[in-house]
Amino acid sequence: YVPPQVRKAQETLDDKKREELGRLKKMVNGLINRLSEPNLCSISGQMEELYMANSRKDMNETLTDILMNACVTAVAMPARLMMEHVLLVSILHHNVGIEVGAHFLEAVVKKFDEICKSDAEGKECENLLALIAHLYNFHVVHSLLIFDILKKLVSTFTEKEIELILFLLKNVGFSLRKDDALALKELITEAQRKANTAEKKLQDQTRVRFMLETMLALRNNDMRKIPGYDPEPVEKLRKLQRTLVHSSSSGKESQLRVSLESLLSADQVGRWWIVGSSWSGAPMINDTNSKPQQKLHIGKVSSKIMELARKQRMNTDIRRSIFCVLMTSEDFLDAFEKLLE
Repeated sequence: YVPPQVRKAQETLDDKKREELGRLKKMVNGLINRLSEPNLCSISGQMEELYMANSRKDMNETLTDILMNACVTAVAMPARLMMEHVLLVSILHHNVGIEVGAHFLEAVVKKFDEICKSDAEGKECENLLALIAHLYNFHVVHSLLIFDILKKLVSTFTEKEIELILFLLKNVGFSLRKDDALALKELITEAQRKANTAEKKLQDQTRVRFMLETMLALRNNDMRKIPGYDPEPVEKLRKLQRTLVHSSSSGKESQLRVSLESLLSADQVGRWWIVGSSWSGAPMINDTNSKPQQKLHIGKVSSKIMELARKQRMNTDIRRSIFCVLMTSEDFLDAFEKLLE
């Protein structure tokens, strides 16, 4: 039971909150609508001020909603517009805090997964993939996520997936080669295997041949073989990013090294990639699973050492094991080896 006066206070509080959020949305919307390369500096500055003045949660949700509405449409969005929007997120990610990029990335990846499964006819998938690609281009997310998405697309290997693989490789292929050439090579081998074992109607398609040619061009670092490939706009905006990011580094260390699986199951297992993020959910490891793993083999240890461990209140198997290892080792190298085991 909620007494009337408390209920009334809550309602006025909710109205006040709604009004504040509406005002905030209008302000952010106004800034995003005016966003372009020349005024990116002033707009990112104003956005940072808004972050300082409002709660981060409200700002993250408002910004993500507005950007998703602006960029994820049924028609293909201009690449330049996408880059400018993602560059803004990247600058805020480096200057305000990594939760800005993390919140936006999670929303984009979940929406991408949902639309991929739903077989929608529009260009939403391409638009979402472009957002993810540019988040990688501007050092918000690590190549690990891009490889996860490519592996997922290669494993399905239908016409739609082939189109998406081509789209992604055209945007970030050469950066992936620079970051992790071995992983790219493995991916190309897997794609070739899939193409060889695919159904006859897929094998004959020029699209599949074109995809394999694109992959070979990537492997051989031959940019001329990829039609319409132009690294100039991304490079230009990266230079602009370096001038606008306050910290002296290139921002590589604030990249989110997170896998596709972790992002999609964030509600179940928590967001470990955001420092200090709160999480209330089911325990990450079931008690039933953890019981058998508790038995640790530490070899034969004298009862005297075990008694010492008990006196020092080493009350779990793992604590006792570490204590015994430290007490019975000959020197630091021996202790190191045993602890590793």
